[in-house]
Amino acid sequence: MKKILFCLVIGASFISQSCINDNEDAVAVAPIEGAIADPRVGGATQPNQVWIDLSEIDPVTKGPVQKLTKRTDWDLAFYSGNAFKVVLNSSIMMAAAKIPNVTTFEQVTEASVSTLKNQVQVANFNPANEIYIDSVKGNFPTDYTAIDEIKANDSENGIYLVNMGKEIYTGSVAVGSVTTGGDSRGWKKVQIVRAGDGYKVKSADLDGSNYSEIVVAKNTAYNYNFVSLKNKKEVVIQPEKNKWDLCFTVFTNVISGAGSYIYADFVNNNNVGGVGAYEVMVTSGSGLDAYNNFKIGNVDQSKFIYNDHRVIGADWRNPVGNNGLEVYGDRFYVIKDAEGYYFKLKFTRLTKSTTDGTGVAGERGFPQFEYKPL
Repeated sequence: MKKILFCLVIGASFISQSCINDNEDAVAVAPIEGAIADPRVGGATQPNQVWIDLSEIDPVTKGPVQKLTKRTDWDLAFYSGNAFKVVLNSSIMMAAAKIPNVTTFEQVTEASVSTLKNQVQVANFNPANEIYIDSVKGNFPTDYTAIDEIKANDSENGIYLVNMGKEIYTGSVAVGSVTTGGDSRGWKKVQIVRAGDGYKVKSADLDGSNYSEIVVAKNTAYNYNFVSLKNKKEVVIQPEKNKWDLCFTVFTNVISGAGSYIYADFVNNNNVGGVGAYEVMVTSGSGLDAYNNFKIGNVDQSKFIYNDHRVIGADWRNPVGNNGLEVYGDRFYVIKDAEGYYFKLKFTRLTKSTTDGTGVAGERGFPQFEYKPL
């Protein structure tokens, strides 16, 4: 558990030091001195989602604590707060649409949804298909979700055609490139109803096989409870909601006028858990000097964004730069976690720097950043 450290008085003969900023507001001092972080994304197919806690140092790596999960480990996330919202796994290009004019699973067949399947797609450059993915801002429970909020009356909850997205690619990838998706994971018909204070998930293949029912009880220590429809069970994915700040992941975003698009090297902040962030653009002088000189007194509270988890997103790197793959040196990020710790963070690497048993020099999926508490 994170612990907020204020001014310490060590022995009666020591003079206490002020931990107050220029505005006389108390500042939470993180119990670390900063570190270099190498998120274990897993290489050019980027198989892992990496959940990072900036305030906890791993005694072995000397970097921040990381939790790894495979992108295909889960399909649906169930909000654990007061609302009844369900979120798709955007890291594997999932999408969903309510099937019109049906009330039972038996009415849904391959033939009956053949036209709808052509529409419920991701990254096909059709802006009309944005309705089949969740809000990319990730400000749940208030943002739009492709699956409507689950109603108390079972009959008001529709049956959905769910595009299960893509498997993790298993072939070779050219150095410097990425491949974010492999074979299709198929389709499911899904209906979700309430089960007391939780959820009941009914799912099957379109031909009716692999039917399952999974009951999900809300656990308020977490932002979400997660379910694998493929494995017919509940799974643990994110750390507890106050034990992670950033997630490195593949991510389905949108491009204005072009619809949904899949991004590698994406970084989300834990906005549902209360983590805010903003970007600092350096318009003159050295970006490194600006980062090094940035202090707690430079923090602008009005700039923190809490209703969009894409503050960092993919804007930290340039995959098509004039000099090849590069990390932008003219920007860094300010993070405020849910317990009041402030950090500055800048990226130092997009690709692997050396060749070893875990990859080759220049391979994507080996990012690095450094950060310090403020």
